[in-house]
Amino acid sequence: MGKQEPDPKSLDDSNSTHKPDTSTVDVPVATNMAIPSIPSSLLPQPSWFTAKRLLAVFCVINLINYVDRGTIASNGVNGNRRTCTKDGTCSSGSGIQGEFNLSNFQDGVISSAFMVGLLVASPIFASFAKRVNPFRLIGVGLTVWTIAIVGCGFSINFWFIATCRMLVGVGEASFISLAAPFIDDNAPVAQKTAWLGIFYMCIPTGVAFGYVYGGLVGNHLSWRWAFWIEALLMLPFAVLGLFMKPLQLKGFSHIGSKKPLTSPLTACPEEAVLNCSNGLSSTREDPKDGSKGAPSNLNELARFWKDLKMLHLEKTYVINVLGYIAYNFVIGAYSYWGPKAGYYIYHMKNADMMFGGITVISGIFGTLAGGFVLDRMTSTISNAFKLLSVATFLGAIFCFAAFCFKSLYAFIPLFAIGELLVFATQGPVNYVCLHSVNPGLRPLAMAMSTVSIHIFGDVPSSPLVGVVQDRINNWRVTALMLTSVLFIAAGIWFIGIFIHSVDRSNEDSENQICDAERARSQPLLKEKSNEPIEVPVESS
Repeated sequence: MGKQEPDPKSLDDSNSTHKPDTSTVDVPVATNMAIPSIPSSLLPQPSWFTAKRLLAVFCVINLINYVDRGTIASNGVNGNRRTCTKDGTCSSGSGIQGEFNLSNFQDGVISSAFMVGLLVASPIFASFAKRVNPFRLIGVGLTVWTIAIVGCGFSINFWFIATCRMLVGVGEASFISLAAPFIDDNAPVAQKTAWLGIFYMCIPTGVAFGYVYGGLVGNHLSWRWAFWIEALLMLPFAVLGLFMKPLQLKGFSHIGSKKPLTSPLTACPEEAVLNCSNGLSSTREDPKDGSKGAPSNLNELARFWKDLKMLHLEKTYVINVLGYIAYNFVIGAYSYWGPKAGYYIYHMKNADMMFGGITVISGIFGTLAGGFVLDRMTSTISNAFKLLSVATFLGAIFCFAAFCFKSLYAFIPLFAIGELLVFATQGPVNYVCLHSVNPGLRPLAMAMSTVSIHIFGDVPSSPLVGVVQDRINNWRVTALMLTSVLFIAAGIWFIGIFIHSVDRSNEDSENQICDAERARSQPLLKEKSNEPIEVPVESS
């Protein structure tokens, strides 16, 4: 049948009764179908962007973050408390612990203060990712980190440095929550775990360099200079994060493209959708009743709790995080107390250098090997759990055996092999976090994983190890008690092998289209809808 063209006059008359707001332009959005993305060739791309360049930048930032964690634990910066002998001779101590005369418990609290800031801020940044461009949030976080690190160098007492360390955690929270999803979006399909492995390789590498760096700077300059130099290294990245043309995450684009977006305009064309430009969500007046279109704070909170509930219903995600908690309980205490334990157990004169060297070599090869092995096995969630459980169990055996030997020459190779196996988990464990949830939940999944592994892992482990050591005064026994927790982590991840798992990384996200825009827009088409479509017709 022929299709009759509508009278132009009737269309003019119909449109005259519904004039759009002149300050913005509404784009009709289909509720049941994705709108094709604007071709990237027609949009200005960030001149700096390539996938490998993004990985390199994020790796350097991650490296600096973990250099700081190694620095605060090094003997050169952390130092030793003041001691007195029976004949009344007292030493002044060294580093932070010596200058502020801190107990081992207070020393552990400084480490935990950082984690408190991290765990409080991580879900907040993840929630903001739905309204503010995630790349911009990383820039804001790095700026807070830089300012707080400078404050650490100017500390005057225990409470001042504890507060600054808490703010350092706040600043790092945005990067920890949002960097991995960016890498997962832009990594080649067959190398996703390997790329994640390269990124997380910076954790042991950074901590190891932090031991060495803190020992050198603390002994030759001052523990305060160690923080100030870190701030100078991070400052350029903070500035670039704030002023570079930002990228966009899959699952948060305004237009339903599944491809990683390399421009905020691809996700939110500024001239087409004002309220999503540059990743920001603004409120607009509804043309009918003048009410605000954006969700209220109460609705935002309700959405957050809804997303949180969805995470807790993902059994694969929960099992993965539970194993990660037990794992991080050990690794967090290792990183903070390792050099000091080595100093007292094996009388290492250069404990910072020794632990730094073991950790950097084992960390680099272990983390890279874990990612590449999983890719060769075929990256699936089930295979990831197999690798996690086996590598952690074998690593626990070697680390436990290492502390049983009194000889330093037996300790070093056994502990190095144990750390290599333990660090092989970094790529697979984060692969499971990213692929067991909907793309729109990835920032929250990473944030809650970070919160969980710290609030139940290394936040209590550092002071608890300090308390145990204060009571039993035997670093070897303390280290063996701590290492045994790795067997629990291996057992939890072993359970994950038998849980039915689905890779959800390619599912459509409900956040693909801004909710406020979706609510206001009239669909172009409604598939399988029984509702009549009203077409304005000029009455005769």
